[in-house]
Amino acid sequence: MNAIPKTATHDILDHPFKLSIGGQLLDADATFEVYNPASNAVIAHAPEGSAAQLDAAVAAAARAFKDWSRLPWETRADYVTRYADALEARKDDLITLLTLEQGKPRHTMATGEVEAAIYWVREVAKRTLPVETIEDTAEHVVEVAHVPLGVVGAITPWNFPVLLGLWKVAPCLLTGNTMVLKPSPYTPLTSLFFGEIAQSVLPPGVLNIVSGGNDLGQQMTEHADIAKISFTGSTATGKRVMASGSGTLKRITLELGGNDAAVVLDDADWKSIVPTLFWAAFGNSGQWCIAVKRLYVHSSIHAQFVEAFVEYARQQVVGDGMDPATNLGPIQNTMQYGKLLDLFADVKKNGYKVPLGGTIDESIPGNFVPVTIVDNPPESSRIVQEEPFGPILPIIAFDDVEEVIERVNASPFGLAGSVWSGDRARGIEVAKRMETGTVWVNEIHIHGIDIPFGGHKLSGMGVENGHEGLCEFTNTKTYMFSK
Repeated sequence: MNAIPKTATHDILDHPFKLSIGGQLLDADATFEVYNPASNAVIAHAPEGSAAQLDAAVAAAARAFKDWSRLPWETRADYVTRYADALEARKDDLITLLTLEQGKPRHTMATGEVEAAIYWVREVAKRTLPVETIEDTAEHVVEVAHVPLGVVGAITPWNFPVLLGLWKVAPCLLTGNTMVLKPSPYTPLTSLFFGEIAQSVLPPGVLNIVSGGNDLGQQMTEHADIAKISFTGSTATGKRVMASGSGTLKRITLELGGNDAAVVLDDADWKSIVPTLFWAAFGNSGQWCIAVKRLYVHSSIHAQFVEAFVEYARQQVVGDGMDPATNLGPIQNTMQYGKLLDLFADVKKNGYKVPLGGTIDESIPGNFVPVTIVDNPPESSRIVQEEPFGPILPIIAFDDVEEVIERVNASPFGLAGSVWSGDRARGIEVAKRMETGTVWVNEIHIHGIDIPFGGHKLSGMGVENGHEGLCEFTNTKTYMFSK
């Protein structure tokens, strides 16, 4: 778990990180510290954009919108494709930066995130939103088009800063909008870097990156010249985004928290899915909005399942993400680490059965939390009711399908879920009754360019990806012509 000394692969940290505003790379009057969560050592200083610089970025995006929105769709698609090529050329630096500031293992999740993000940008560029003719008679024509909104403000989180940032950038630009993106202050470096890369490819002002604190986010959501906010983060912050954007009736897309349940029925081939469900819960050290956070297993197989799950979990190594032996990295920031300390204390205070983990060693440098499994805590417990956003998982027994569906749906969240059964039709019937935006049956965490993703209830509003995701960056416009 010790931090690895700086080597030649860390040379990217000597790079001057700057704001991207109107095609220029700019410093700010102030900076803030960026930490490596594996050691809590300062690894860089990021520019703290001012209110005036955010205003300048919005103004630059508004100016660029006039010409960018008028370009043919094919021309914008070509720009976005060339941006993917430019990202590919700096892929290794992006991967290293991601591990150093976020913590996830470089050789697995960091590489996977960056490669998936570049693929997403390239594939999104191949999509279209054609004008639809819904009426064409001898006297009349009615067409429906999807037209760009204007300047879009994107606010991105610290758990997947590259992927979730570029998920927003590509469809936004393709549909004719321009963007001002504010990354999480915990992980600004990768966004500043991919913003710099964009300046070598895109026209000035089309993509602007301004790093800073939460006050800039508030300024964005209230800004009169920003037409839409696309936000990924906590439900509590999402509510504030929606409230502050209401003054200007901004379009809002919110991808928020979840307390996702996986249901393993009594006829499931449970031995074969233990590794799949482990990584569905503990990938990215549990810092994943769609991580399995409640694992319901039928009581007839519960004890055997827990034993096998614990055995598999024991084999995983928690450590510095730059170490090739590491399977799971640290918690990204001390704020989230503190929340987990409190949750672990609650588990201990209540005497829940913990067959693995359960104690955080605060003497170790870095935000390391052990893989922890809580065996059959009560439904009312915090570990079942709350979203931990860390490597701790309750495995809960249930007796019948009606009971477990009721327990799953009692949550105020509704992001995603999964059902596991030896009878596909039976699994689908259970899935249809789960109140979530996405449900997988006998698979999990499958995403796609053309697959819409969004939450129900307190897990958000609107969708990303797919045809619906492209439409989220547009207004519907109806044309009617007399012949």
